[in-house]
Amino acid sequence: MTLTAPAPFADETSCQCQAPHEKLTIAQARLGTPVDRPVRVYADGIFDLFHSGHARALMQAKTLFPNSYLLVGVCSDDLTHKFKGFTVMNEAERYEALRHCRYVDEVIRDAPWTLTPEFLEKHKIDFVAHDDIPYSSAGSDDVYKHIKEAGMFVPTQRTEGISTSDIITRIVRDYDVYARRNLQRGYTAKELNVSFINEKKYRFQNQVDKMKEKVKNVEERSKEFVNRVEEKSHDLIQKWEEKSREFIGNFLELFGPDGAWKQMFQERSSRMLQALSPKQSPVSSPTRSRSPSRSPSPTFSWLPNKTSPPSSPKAASASISSMSEGDEDEK
Repeated sequence: MTLTAPAPFADETSCQCQAPHEKLTIAQARLGTPVDRPVRVYADGIFDLFHSGHARALMQAKTLFPNSYLLVGVCSDDLTHKFKGFTVMNEAERYEALRHCRYVDEVIRDAPWTLTPEFLEKHKIDFVAHDDIPYSSAGSDDVYKHIKEAGMFVPTQRTEGISTSDIITRIVRDYDVYARRNLQRGYTAKELNVSFINEKKYRFQNQVDKMKEKVKNVEERSKEFVNRVEEKSHDLIQKWEEKSREFIGNFLELFGPDGAWKQMFQERSSRMLQALSPKQSPVSSPTRSRSPSRSPSPTFSWLPNKTSPPSSPKAASASISSMSEGDEDEK
């Protein structure tokens, strides 16, 4: 069931139990009787620094019987300071903390330290729920002794490891830490009851902690940057290796022993050699046949022909050439 409003105060509520209040036994209450009204269970306490141990005790009190109405009594500051000691939260804060607990049906403010028959009758209480450990206070070994003797007491279990005293002990033990924390959050030394020297010490420690935090952040960022650089360098090296393998493969394919470049070079070089070296002349050339009319030892006429001089320079050159050809034939 979803709760949408806090529990009411007993002195402000108009929801009073109208049924005749007949005394019940625990066996009857556990059977869920009477059917016309819930079993009214009462739990009281100081409830300073309301915590999970308080809530679990109230949950147990609420679920003791199938049909129950839980009333919670909260003692005032005067009674608490008188019989138990100083509280962290004042009575108004403690009342409001109880009103917002999901197991509480009604809150009784300024509850008595010792339960009287008049109080039990006024609020028509059937049973009182509390842990079974004797609670010595106000000159009594157990303030619930008469409730137990009347058969109206139902025990609950304490939650180990958590209590108001434990929380206060933590604060006292780590006082410097919490004082520095609140100074850093804007509280004054006067509000914290801190001396001038301690205030300066705490503020200096806060500055040192800030510097340590900055150094830590820088180290973390540096590590992150180095990791990123390593990742990128690894990727670059891998890509470079792939490209180098590809380059070497292409180079071998082109310039290797059976590469295309070698074949192309051989073809071009053979073409150049053919162009530079023409075909050789035949070794045996045909001999000229000598004219039978010529004698082996021709006689030369050194005298010029006076009767027919050359008519032109061309004719003179032609005659000279014919003479030279005759000389070659004679050789």
